[in-house]
Amino acid sequence: MIASKKFTVTQPTEIHFGVGLIETLADVVQKYNGTKVLLVADPNLQEVGLLAKITAPLDKSKVDYVVFDHIDPEPGLRLADEGCALALKEKCDAVVGVGGGSAMDVAKAVAILMTNGGKAVDYLGLGLIKKLGVPKIMVPTTAGTGAEVTFTAVFINEETGSKGGMNGDPLYPDAAILDPALTVTLPPHVTAAPGIDAFVHAMEAFTSTQSQPISDMYALEAMELISGNIHKAYANGDNLEARSAMMMGSLLGGKALATAGVGLVHAMAYPLGGMFGIPHGLANAVLMPFVVNYNLIGDPEKYARVADIMGYDVTKMSIREAATTAVEAVYNMNQDVNIPTSLAALDIPADKIPEMAEIALTVTRPVENNPRKPSLEDVISIYEIAHKGWE
Repeated sequence: MIASKKFTVTQPTEIHFGVGLIETLADVVQKYNGTKVLLVADPNLQEVGLLAKITAPLDKSKVDYVVFDHIDPEPGLRLADEGCALALKEKCDAVVGVGGGSAMDVAKAVAILMTNGGKAVDYLGLGLIKKLGVPKIMVPTTAGTGAEVTFTAVFINEETGSKGGMNGDPLYPDAAILDPALTVTLPPHVTAAPGIDAFVHAMEAFTSTQSQPISDMYALEAMELISGNIHKAYANGDNLEARSAMMMGSLLGGKALATAGVGLVHAMAYPLGGMFGIPHGLANAVLMPFVVNYNLIGDPEKYARVADIMGYDVTKMSIREAATTAVEAVYNMNQDVNIPTSLAALDIPADKIPEMAEIALTVTRPVENNPRKPSLEDVISIYEIAHKGWE
C-alpha cells in the first residue's frame, strides 16, 4: 500500500504545547520580530476572564497590542477586511488569533490581507495567495478546530450566503501556543461540539481517499485521545489531564486534515452554517453518525479500525460487523455529550434539504476525498434521515 502512495507534507507551524505556556506569548511574538500586535479574540474571552491571561505576558514585556474582538461564530468576509483595515491603521506588524476556529481563521486571513492587498473575497479558493502574511501566532482556547496548524480560513460570503474557504500554504500559522489550562473554563456545550468536530477531522482524514501513513498516524492518535477523554472533559471541566488530551487530539486532528483533507460530513455541514448559522462543530457533530452509516461500504476496513480505536472489542467480528460498530460508537459518543440527535432539533426546515444537498456537492474537495462517491439523491437521503433522526 505504501508503494502506491505519492504525497507531499507541508507543516511549518512551530508548536508550543504545555500547561502555563501562555506566559511565553510575548517571547514568541518577539521571536518573529513583532512589536505591535493585532489581537484577534473571541468576544466572550473578556467575560470568562481569559483575555487578561492573554494580554498579561504582552503587558509584562511591553509588547503593544490592539484588540479586535468583533468575531461572529460563523464569520463573514467583512470581518477579515475590517481586521486588516484596523491592523494597517494601527501599524501592527504581527497578528495573534485567540479563541476558537472563527477567531483564528479571521486572524490568519488578516495577516495575509496585510501583505497581499485586496479584499478577503479575492482569495476564496485554492492557491490564490501569492505572498506570505505578517507573522501570525495562534492561541486556541477550545479543543476543536485544529485551525492553529491548518492552511485554511473559512468564511461566509455575505453577498452569496455561501460558505467557503481561503486555502494555501501562506495561511499556515508561524507559531501556535497550546496551553490546556486555557480550556478549563469552557462550559460543557463548548467542550462537546468542538471536541466532536476535532474527532470528525481525524476520522475523515483517516478515511479520506487522500490518506497516507503520516496522516493516518495523526488521525489514529487523535481519535483515541478524543474518544477516550471527551466525556471526562465534558463531565468535569477541571480535569486537566482530560483537557490536555483533548487539546492534543485537536492538534493532531488538525494535522491529519491538513495532510489528507476531510470528507462528506464537512461538505454537508457547510450549508447548515451558510444558510442557517449553525456553528461548524455542531453541524459536523450532528451529521457525523448518518454520514458514517452511508460511507461504511466505501472503506469497511478503515471504519472497523475506527471502532477498534474507540475501544470497542471487534476481534470476533467480521469486517462488516466491526465497521457497522463504528456507527454505534460515534452515535454513543455524541449521546455522552448531549449532541442533538437530528437536524429537526436544530430547527432546519425539511423543505430546504434539496437546496442544501446541491450546495453540499459544490464543496468539491471534501466530496472528492470521501470514501463513497455521493450522488445528489444520496445526499438528499442522508439529510432526510438526519432530519428525522434514529430515535
